[in-house]
Amino acid sequence: MRLCLVGYGAIAGKHMEAFSEIADIEPYVLVGRRQEPTAEFAAKWGFGNYILDYHQALSDPNVDLVVITSPNAMHVEQAEAALQAGKHVLLEIPIALNLSEAERITRLSRQSGQRFMVAHTMRFFPALREVHRRVRDGELRIHQIIGFLGLMRRTNVTAAGKPRSWVDDLLWHLGAHLVDAALWVTGNTQAANLSCRFGPKHATQGIMDLSLGMTLPSGELVTINHSFNVSELRWTMTFIAEEDTLEFNMNGLYASDGREIVPQRSVVDLRDQNHEFIVSIQEGRDPAVTGEDVLPAMRILDRAQSIALGS
Repeated sequence: MRLCLVGYGAIAGKHMEAFSEIADIEPYVLVGRRQEPTAEFAAKWGFGNYILDYHQALSDPNVDLVVITSPNAMHVEQAEAALQAGKHVLLEIPIALNLSEAERITRLSRQSGQRFMVAHTMRFFPALREVHRRVRDGELRIHQIIGFLGLMRRTNVTAAGKPRSWVDDLLWHLGAHLVDAALWVTGNTQAANLSCRFGPKHATQGIMDLSLGMTLPSGELVTINHSFNVSELRWTMTFIAEEDTLEFNMNGLYASDGREIVPQRSVVDLRDQNHEFIVSIQEGRDPAVTGEDVLPAMRILDRAQSIALGS
């Protein structure tokens, strides 16, 4: 299958690391916004072509699948164009920056008949899959979930330390990760007693801190906090259950006595996720994370935003 990759940032490189281990994937064309970094990334990962015109790339009948790793605000427009061009699409999180656009791209994904998957990577973390399994099999009865995900964004630079041309979104990007994970692990699609508060706005970066709380239909209390002020990447979820208190920490899982349950694995190891996307195309079935699957989290984020803004 011939791959069209959109973007050349840090997560694009992680996608290529994953695809390099999957047979029959050809790095066919890279789409970027600036000539020099696009050419450099294309050469590094063996793309046969690179281009700055996305729609020209989509018009190529040789392209089978499109992986979109562009800035958040471009996700919906680019995914729509790819689906309309008859390409399978793997879309980086978030699916959209508002609920209406998330619903629109989900409808189009069904109308197009193409495989459409959203990169909710936490569903593929081995540590969280073990928590999900225990809940599903009745081995873990959770009472509370406490989650935190944050990283440094006081200065708007890339992972390589270069200036970024876009601003990340704390609620719709980071929030989509943890809200969806809490729903998926517990098997819920709705929440009540929702609360959300934003911290002070940064002059150029927007919302830098938020706190979100909710109660799931099966009774679990969920508290989620995000920050762009934390000094280094932190990614944790605590599951307080009747049987034990489990700690998810940077994609490792630990019991309350410190015993390692699932060994730590990189949070940007995309092999399982990307393999699932390719297999879904080969088998002609829905991938593990469709647009419909992530809409419950998007509905909660939409309500949370309204509450935080007092609208």
